[in-house]
Amino acid sequence: MKKQVDAIVIGAGIAGSSCALLLARQGHRTLLLDRQEFPRHKTCGEFMSPETREMLELLGVRLFEQEVRPNVMDKAVIIMPHGGEIEAPLPGQAYGISRYKLDSLLHEKAMAAGAEIMTKATVTAIRQQKGHGYEVETKLGNKQAVYHAKAVIGAYGTKKLRGMTTSDKLRGGTVYVGVKSHFSGITLSSQVELYFCDGGYVGISPVENGTANVAALLALDRVKGGGRSVVDILQTAAMTNAKLAARLAPGVPVPGTQVSIAPVRLSDVPEPWSQFPHIGDAMLVIPPLSGDGMSIALRSSLLCSCWTDQYLKGQLSCRDWQDQYTKEANREFSQLLGRANTIQRLAFAKMNRFYPVITRLLPGLTSYLVKATRLSEKSMLR
Repeated sequence: MKKQVDAIVIGAGIAGSSCALLLARQGHRTLLLDRQEFPRHKTCGEFMSPETREMLELLGVRLFEQEVRPNVMDKAVIIMPHGGEIEAPLPGQAYGISRYKLDSLLHEKAMAAGAEIMTKATVTAIRQQKGHGYEVETKLGNKQAVYHAKAVIGAYGTKKLRGMTTSDKLRGGTVYVGVKSHFSGITLSSQVELYFCDGGYVGISPVENGTANVAALLALDRVKGGGRSVVDILQTAAMTNAKLAARLAPGVPVPGTQVSIAPVRLSDVPEPWSQFPHIGDAMLVIPPLSGDGMSIALRSSLLCSCWTDQYLKGQLSCRDWQDQYTKEANREFSQLLGRANTIQRLAFAKMNRFYPVITRLLPGLTSYLVKATRLSEKSMLR
């Protein structure tokens, strides 16, 4: 016998849990699935741009009312391989909080709103039923279950579900590996630091409990032969940036916080829809140097949940649901992604050693570049 729900959200990270929360809050029977156990550490810069706070508060998450409060940042410092530095004020306060803590907060809110959360559950098949929604097969341990849902939303990050592929035209050619570890012993002021190194960059930002999050995106072919552990990979990257090596030297890796993901390909264009809508990294993978990935995850879930709510209430046809969400997602994210990819290419151009001098001659340039990779305030909340 099939179990009936209104919506199934696949992927319980920031985008998926916030989308499930919003749909459940609208009275829809919502199931949130993930193949991994939560809470857990995830490969993420754990940097929340100023735009995230308003969106989190809409979800009922008020970071500064929590027992564990985020760190506040108001400046970005970029350190080039040759030692030059660029400083840029952030357009408002940014926040540092671990995904372990943030995902827990969002799951609590989603369950309080009435969403059912099932982790360590694998989606083995999705079949679109003509005129009757979707049939979703799952496996939890040795138990299998089949669900029928009117709506399915993909929030499964960069790893596609079994049988699903992404066109090469939608992703860049460079293959990256992402790694992350928390460190104690690295003292940080109210700033995020971005170190460029051979084939990628390493970001350091403060998170809770006096620790620093060290996250990197590195070209896969540049890290081969440099060790297999996350700490080994970070140390290999530091060999091409002396200031990064000095910064990491007093740090002590916090056990259990090391995570990696590969392969990672950055998006050339968003992919808002396949058989169903995509949100978060399933829709687009933006260069992490833009620092807006978590904001995009939240914004895409707000947009998608709005159109999905109208579809579930019978106010939109399935075709209109697809058209309206696709149109708005492309409008919101395409230009932002284009600017971020352009800045990424410029960052690794051969002339990058001259950038600190250029920004001193043009002091307004750094502020412009920071703002160019931020979501606009327009349409922040529907």
